[in-house]
Amino acid sequence: MTVTVLYPEERQIPDDGLEQRIFGPEVRVLRRTVKALANLDAVDCAETDGLMIMRYAVTPEDLERFPRLRAIVRMGVGYDKIARPAAAARNILVCNVPDYGTTEVADHAMALALSLRRGVILYHERQRQSPPALWGPVKGELIRRFGVQTFGIIGLGRIGTAVALRARPFGFRVIFYDPYLPNGAELALGIERAASLEDLLQQTDTLSIHTPLTRETRSMLGRAELALLRPGAVVVNTARGPIIDLDALLNLLREGHIAAAGLDVLPVEPPVEPIPELLRAYRSRESWLEGRLVVTPHAAWFTPESEHDTRVKSAETMRTALLTDRPQNVIAPQMY
Repeated sequence: MTVTVLYPEERQIPDDGLEQRIFGPEVRVLRRTVKALANLDAVDCAETDGLMIMRYAVTPEDLERFPRLRAIVRMGVGYDKIARPAAAARNILVCNVPDYGTTEVADHAMALALSLRRGVILYHERQRQSPPALWGPVKGELIRRFGVQTFGIIGLGRIGTAVALRARPFGFRVIFYDPYLPNGAELALGIERAASLEDLLQQTDTLSIHTPLTRETRSMLGRAELALLRPGAVVVNTARGPIIDLDALLNLLREGHIAAAGLDVLPVEPPVEPIPELLRAYRSRESWLEGRLVVTPHAAWFTPESEHDTRVKSAETMRTALLTDRPQNVIAPQMY
């Protein structure tokens, strides 16, 4: 029996045979380039058993167009744009690819934290002023010895664990908060565990966020929570934009309670009007924010190697979902 897997997005994956070799002769691959799933031809939808999604949203209305659909594979870690309850109601498996860019995102998070904490961004900006700033160090809350700081991590999954293992050798005291992780994980890693989010934030000088976007984590870090961080804190987010209230972050940066931030993700991507005030200030190079904010375009995951892994692991995940009775990387219903 042949099944059909549809790749629908404009960001076209090269048709070089890689996926077909993984799928084998039992899978027919369809490649389309539409701006949204609503633009797909009805015939293609009717023939699709498996749907590959990289950036697009999948709404309940979209699902109604796929009468044969049995599996959706999100070609990445996050799955917040997929209508999972609607999929579950039709017994459609929703899977992700949690391990394609673990090292890249962890490295990127550490690069943001270290470049801010050592003043690399600040010095870079000041030395290219006209005239350049004075030749010498800048004193303040931002630049501090790693060994006197606590590095706090929210979410100790694959990426959070990789970040913890990177932060320790730099001398940070590492602590994490993850209510879903069994007791004892901290002992295996040689780090500490916070009993609550508030407990973590109150101890943290440098914060790195690594939790998925769920009902529980959306807007998790508002003004009240961010204000619990130690004065002069640095905040790094390589997870999902809506976890942090950007207006609260803006105000605490203005007040100086937060020294700097590194953001690879934003609440709306790519940004559209109305542009968040923090991003507008960053793009306008407002002087008060100089060297204190770094924004990267949701690119923490990317290397040529991770892109290759994404293709391979997505195809492997889809194949097990459609052709075996042991699907991989299934998003559990309790995560809905």
